[in-house]
Amino acid sequence: MRNLRLLRTGGLRSATAPGTPQCLCVGAESGTVLVGSERGLVELGPGEDSVRREISLTATGFMPKDGSGCIVGIEDLVEQECVCVATAAGDILLCNLNTEQVECVGSVDSGLSTMSWSPDQELILLATGQQTLIMMTRDFEPIAEKQIHQDEFGEGKFVALGWGKKETQFHGSEGKQAAHRKQTEVSPTSPWDDGRPRVTWRGDGQFVAVSAVCPETGARKVRVWNRELVLQSTSEPVSGLEQALSWKPSGNLITSTQEKPNRHDVVFLEKNGLLHGEFTLPFQKRQVKVNEVLWNADSTILAIWLEDLKVESSNTNSYVQLWTTGNYHWYLKQSLHFGSSEENQLVLLLWDRENPYRLHVLCKGWHYLSYDWHWATDHGIGENSKHMANVAVIDGDKVLVTAFQHAVVPPPMCTYELQLKQAVNQVAFHTDPKHSGDMAILDCDNKISVYRYGQSTVMDPTVRFGAVGGNGFKAAVETPYLDKTYRVDVGSDSNEVMNPLGLRFLTWLPDDSFLVVGLGQHAAQSVLYHLTAGPHVTEAEEEHLSIRLLVPVDGEVISLCCSPVTRTVALQLADRQILKYFWEASTPVLKPWRTSSGSAVQFPYPCVQTAITRISGEEVILGLTDRCRFFVNNTEVASNITSFATYDEFLLVTTNSHTCQCFCLKNISVKALQACLSSAPAPNSETLRKVERGSRIITVVPQDTKVVLQMPRGNLEAVHHRALVLAQIRKWLDRLMFREAFQCMRKLRINLNLLYDHNPKVFLENAEAFVKQIDSVNYINLFFTELKEEDFTKTMYPFLNGSSNAQPHQHPDQKKVNLICDVMRAAMEHIDPQKYCLSILTAHVKKNPPELEIALQKVHDLRESVTPDVKAVSAEEALKYLLFLVDVNELYDYSLGTYDFDLVIMVAEKSQKDPKEYLPFLNSLRKMETNYQRYTIDRHLKRYTKALGHLSKCGPEHFSEFLNLVKDQNLYCEALKLYSSGSQEYKDISDAYGEYLIQKQLYEQAALIFARASIFAKALDAFQNSGSWQQALCMASQLGYTKDKLSSLAQSMAGKLVEQRKHAEAAILLEQYTQDYEGAVLLLLEGALWEEALRLIHKYGRLDILETNFKPAILEAQKSQLMFLDSQKTAFVRHKSRLQVVRELKEKAFESIQDCEMPHCPELDLFSETSSVVTASDMNSKYSHSNSRISARSSKNRRKAERKRYSLKEGSPFEDTALLEALGENVHAVETVKGDIHILLKQLVLFGYDEQAGVLQQVLEEVLQLMEASIPEIWTPVLQQSSINPVLGPNSTANSIMAAYQQKRMMTPVVQDPELLIPPKLNKNLQWKLHLLQ
Repeated sequence: MRNLRLLRTGGLRSATAPGTPQCLCVGAESGTVLVGSERGLVELGPGEDSVRREISLTATGFMPKDGSGCIVGIEDLVEQECVCVATAAGDILLCNLNTEQVECVGSVDSGLSTMSWSPDQELILLATGQQTLIMMTRDFEPIAEKQIHQDEFGEGKFVALGWGKKETQFHGSEGKQAAHRKQTEVSPTSPWDDGRPRVTWRGDGQFVAVSAVCPETGARKVRVWNRELVLQSTSEPVSGLEQALSWKPSGNLITSTQEKPNRHDVVFLEKNGLLHGEFTLPFQKRQVKVNEVLWNADSTILAIWLEDLKVESSNTNSYVQLWTTGNYHWYLKQSLHFGSSEENQLVLLLWDRENPYRLHVLCKGWHYLSYDWHWATDHGIGENSKHMANVAVIDGDKVLVTAFQHAVVPPPMCTYELQLKQAVNQVAFHTDPKHSGDMAILDCDNKISVYRYGQSTVMDPTVRFGAVGGNGFKAAVETPYLDKTYRVDVGSDSNEVMNPLGLRFLTWLPDDSFLVVGLGQHAAQSVLYHLTAGPHVTEAEEEHLSIRLLVPVDGEVISLCCSPVTRTVALQLADRQILKYFWEASTPVLKPWRTSSGSAVQFPYPCVQTAITRISGEEVILGLTDRCRFFVNNTEVASNITSFATYDEFLLVTTNSHTCQCFCLKNISVKALQACLSSAPAPNSETLRKVERGSRIITVVPQDTKVVLQMPRGNLEAVHHRALVLAQIRKWLDRLMFREAFQCMRKLRINLNLLYDHNPKVFLENAEAFVKQIDSVNYINLFFTELKEEDFTKTMYPFLNGSSNAQPHQHPDQKKVNLICDVMRAAMEHIDPQKYCLSILTAHVKKNPPELEIALQKVHDLRESVTPDVKAVSAEEALKYLLFLVDVNELYDYSLGTYDFDLVIMVAEKSQKDPKEYLPFLNSLRKMETNYQRYTIDRHLKRYTKALGHLSKCGPEHFSEFLNLVKDQNLYCEALKLYSSGSQEYKDISDAYGEYLIQKQLYEQAALIFARASIFAKALDAFQNSGSWQQALCMASQLGYTKDKLSSLAQSMAGKLVEQRKHAEAAILLEQYTQDYEGAVLLLLEGALWEEALRLIHKYGRLDILETNFKPAILEAQKSQLMFLDSQKTAFVRHKSRLQVVRELKEKAFESIQDCEMPHCPELDLFSETSSVVTASDMNSKYSHSNSRISARSSKNRRKAERKRYSLKEGSPFEDTALLEALGENVHAVETVKGDIHILLKQLVLFGYDEQAGVLQQVLEEVLQLMEASIPEIWTPVLQQSSINPVLGPNSTANSIMAAYQQKRMMTPVVQDPELLIPPKLNKNLQWKLHLLQ
């Protein structure tokens, strides 16, 4: 679907050089060409009207001075810095253009007809006058010499397998008579054939093909040779084969031409010599002769040089045609007509090696031209007209137009074709958005044909339907008509030498004027012509376009684009500068394009495709180079873009990674666009979709969300890009066009939740409009069934560039689905409840929880209605639909739950249930009392709470059944609510509930339930078991216990409290309820409650206990505290010294790792990030992998594992952590006993034991001082920092771990309990010391 667009024309008007050009070669320097004439060698440079360098071969004697000499080949040898020239006389010369020295390196006596170098310049092939071929190396060492004409076929000769004769084979359309037809004689070559051998190399230089006239038949044959000059194959006899020969660089076909009895064809031969396809040239028989066919470097364009066959008393016309292929069809893309003057007669044609789209042309009068082409798609660029997405493809004298708005017609077919009188070179669509389908077509005669839509009712004879026409079909596509033909006279002065493509970049402006770019007076200049139609001449076949304005441009224009939205025209010059043409001004002017900051725009590289658009409101120019680099103004935003298109506020691009991306330019900056193109898209992003490899954008169909892509082989694919689809849907929803949005979403599988989520408030307010527009029960049901609670504007369809239109939900307390169902149901019931009956049922069912009872009731009401509406849905139909939405068994249960047996039978009839099953069940229910009947139904449906409610109303005779149900289903709380607190039933339920709680070992709660129901005996036992002795005594009081009974109860409870080490509470029981004062004092002494014991001794006057029990007890306590403190001090000192050793060993291991440069040194095993390892042998100990084997099946196992994790055994993993844990426990234990010791000291002093008290106080003070001094050494600042910012953890990164490693923070143990790394606190506020002991 692409055309060849001319980028620039270069070259010399006419060089002043001696002789006539005979041979052409591209120079090593960019833009230079070497030309050989009968006088010598000439180098023509770029942009100069004179010859750069020349060497005269007549002066050196290698060419005759009379001008009869001829050069048959030139090759510029870059490495040798010279030019190889072959003359017809047989000399091979090396010419140095710098020193002008000429050296003859060899000579062939019989003369030379051709010299051809291989593409890699390693080999040279010469065709001599004796019809021989000589293959030589680049140093002119002969490899082989062979006769051109060989009798054998070659090494690739076909093998006959003996599968039957020619006569028995299938002959296709020629029929059976072809088997008996004698082979016709091969006709000799045309009279105009020069008879010279033609040589062409394959692109990789492995094979060379030679076409030569056979001396026996007089016809041409093509032979293929390898690099050693061994014959590979000979072509089959082809009648009328002509001299032109070119091997396609990609290597699969050899191209030549063939004159047939009724037409002139370009034919293709395979390497094995067999014909493989052809296409016909658009000329009459014997009208033209083909001088040369030439493939460009990337095998995409075939150039054909033709001349008219001589007519008496007139010069011949020369033509160059450029052909391309796609989808097995050959298109004539460009026609260059060089006219018939002697000066303009074409002598040489050559494609450039470096730039595959540059063609070099040399005319007889030394008029040299070079043309640069590129691929471009010509498409309409409007959005408001009826003919928005038309694409025009040039094919000779036809323009194939495809209207993608109506149908995606694959090339080479089209919607319709326009037939013109001459070959077409350019197509321009109108840039007025309202007439974007109108076309201006420039042909090779510099005439512009204007085709418009609309006003003509008669079918134009030059317009013919393509794929959409046909017998019996009525085409719904409107076709244009030929409005006018204009002649363009600019740039074609008769005195000047003719340039076939003098005008380029035809642009049709919105005011019906035209812009074209022509050549300036000098090579590096262009002229911008602003043309308008002259006064209308009646009955004139063609009108003239007059120049409204002629603007000289200082520089070559290499691209021109016009924006239909901003009405701006931008020109790109060869120096990459961008100019803006203000054509709407009273006097149009050209000014440099400037950004909003005022700087001039200049692309970093020349761009072959440009476009104007707006980014965040600022007008910018986009550019794409032939190397996939994409620019916005001066900024390169991506380097992997293969094609792009703009549409509305969107930019679409295809990338080398086979994706099509779409960006909204309304709220995005250039930097953000650059970041989006360089980074991976977010999940569920609507900006990106994958496409087939090599896809390119052809056009975007406005308002249809369709993007048309073309694959490399030529076929088309239409995709609906998610971003465009969603943007269009959002526009429709904003305009309340629900029907259009719904149909598009349904067709393109967009989730229908977006209808609501886009703007919940607007949707709810316009629910009736939505129902009326959709106007289809099925579509509304489809909408209901897709509803989900999630907000799809946040999950599946997030807004482009993070911009959001999302509205806050109007009813945050209500669920989305329920809200929509309620609002929609109300709207449908208001509009037409009969018509939307099924949708109303769907709304009930879709709610969460489903309102199946209401839905069933509505079905039941339909059945009961006396005068049914003709349009209304029948109850049968409604029920059938309800069964489609809900499982029949579930619906049966729900219907049973309505207690309406008519409804139950109606549902049961539609189910697969056996009447023998459900009818007896229903009949038995009918016989029951109402409450018991409902209880039975609810129990059957496992609705036990409801069942309890109904059963409680059935009277006391059913209470045992009630209680059993409560016990079975543990519904005690619900049961208690159904009876008053004073009733016997309430008491029975409470009794059962208390027993249930006792089973669960919830004694206190059971006791409360018993006590509330006045079951005091059970309450007493339960309170005793729970340890609530105060409540137990209350219950004993309620039960009226005697003093003795109360005393024994207190005695037993005191025993249990002592077991629980609650000595104070046990003492209260003994003192107050058993009057055992001595026992109470002894219990207090046992619990070290000295002061309370002393109080009771004095209260009851038992001073004898002081000597017998009190004083011995405090002295015993002093001894045990001393022993405890001594053991804690010893353990603390031992652990601290061991920790120091462990840390020193670890430090050494760490340093040895840092010193070791070998990646696998043995010391690496000493240091692990998961352990505080000491030696290599420890790594292999039984602890090394213990963690992995620990199963956490139970809390017991887990506690055991935790105990095992930090082992104090020397050399174990985590030994330092275990030591830290032990040291922390030592400090905590000593800190805990401070208060107890303080009370003990007071008692010792009170009874005169100053010496024992002093010793205890001194020992405790020493231990505390030791610990306080040691804490900073044990819990170092580095260790504390590790607990705040752990080296290895969920927030760690590779960089943070490396930094910690370098700071030696890795020395700290990695523990699962970071609190172990925090030092224990010593409470200095507690004043425990006695001053009188100091």
